[in-house]
Amino acid sequence: MSSYFLGIDASKGYADFVVVDSRKRIVESVFQLDDTFEGHAHLYQFLEAFCETHSTANLFAGIESTGGYENNWFHALRRFQGSLPLRVARLNPALVQKHAEAEGHRVKTDAVSASYIASFLVAYPEKVNYEQEDSLAGLRAQWRFIDQLTKQETALRNQFQTLLYSAHPELISFLSSGIPAWVLKLVGKYPTARRLAKARLESVVKIPFITRERAKELITAAMQSVASLQDPTIERLLQDLSQHILLLEDMLKTQKQVLEAQLELPEEVDLLTSFGGIGAYTAVGLLLEIQAVERFPSSKKIASFYGVHPAYKISGDGITLVKMSKQGSSRMRAMLFMITLNAIQTNPVIAPLYRRLVEEQGMEKMAAIGVCMHKTLRLLYGMLKHRQAFNPEVEREHRQRYRSEADGASSDRKRRYQHYDQSAPVSARAKKRRRQQKHSQSVVHAAYGMLTPTIAYPEQRASDSKSSFKEQSNPA
Repeated sequence: MSSYFLGIDASKGYADFVVVDSRKRIVESVFQLDDTFEGHAHLYQFLEAFCETHSTANLFAGIESTGGYENNWFHALRRFQGSLPLRVARLNPALVQKHAEAEGHRVKTDAVSASYIASFLVAYPEKVNYEQEDSLAGLRAQWRFIDQLTKQETALRNQFQTLLYSAHPELISFLSSGIPAWVLKLVGKYPTARRLAKARLESVVKIPFITRERAKELITAAMQSVASLQDPTIERLLQDLSQHILLLEDMLKTQKQVLEAQLELPEEVDLLTSFGGIGAYTAVGLLLEIQAVERFPSSKKIASFYGVHPAYKISGDGITLVKMSKQGSSRMRAMLFMITLNAIQTNPVIAPLYRRLVEEQGMEKMAAIGVCMHKTLRLLYGMLKHRQAFNPEVEREHRQRYRSEADGASSDRKRRYQHYDQSAPVSARAKKRRRQQKHSQSVVHAAYGMLTPTIAYPEQRASDSKSSFKEQSNPA
């Protein structure tokens, strides 16, 4: 396994980069990127393409401490460690300078300084303290543990409801929105209808949230039950299931409280929770999925990567089918779905969008939720990209600016100087084609709020981004 070393010389507003191998030979000559989101995105694309080209290599990055100018680059590289075989270290500039003097170098420029840093990483590995893992490693382990507990609880709940239908069918009516804790405790004490029919009223009332009236109804219903499973094996199974579900609920509650109480949560968590309807647990899950927002140069890219962008098809007779592509991570879409359901109730941007789609445009509710998921992801992306908390006024300004730019502009590039004139003396076939095109555009615009659909598979997106970066960095 080979090793490569990335030397970074940070200056105010930009940085110089160079890559050398273990023999200090230059593998990638010096290039310069600005300390902006676009510059960080280009750096990620370069590193991703480099690691794919050198698939068995480890990449070690070093950056000098330069009074704070290196902080943005250092933290970006730490985030990149979540998806790349990369280690990063902050270096003492005095040691790097001594190394350069020992090597006989006298010229000092930004490009040369980057080479000094890369050479120092090769010559003195024992003096470099690399970040051994990405900054989200601890949160990732805890979030995965909570996720596994959630999956276990869901599986046990499904099994519990299946058995309950045959052993306690009268209780099924109370499970329309989940399994209440009082039902679990009741079944834990009286696992079958036969046992509940023989129970004393005072004993049932002692179970929390069961009133005397409800206890009477439950006992009466149990006496008339049509339950088919009443044997001791089923009783023991239901008792064990109810106890395990209650235990898992307590563990989940405790783990989420521990997660939210951590003092070292990334600053992105506060940004995401400002959206409303997003707790610390969900915010961490979103960060773990996104890893580094610099991976995605635009909101269209991230929407395409996670499969919430519109995919559409126009058949020969002009019928247009618009739907969510559902490519990429289903776990991410599941989180977005729950976030969007909350946002539809309270968010000042998503709530009116949903009402407009359903009430004014007559869109199906699930289709409208899909459009809102797309909008939600784009909003979250903008918050992370610009490091700003959610502000509905910013979205309104963007929307007004977009509308003003779109007024009078044709969606067909060829027709940018004039819209289609229906009175033009064109052939019948051309008239039909124009009607179909107008209908297709109106359907897509109505469904996705004038957003141009982006259709690309994850493999294509990755290869396109890497090839485009290579073309930019190597024009020849």
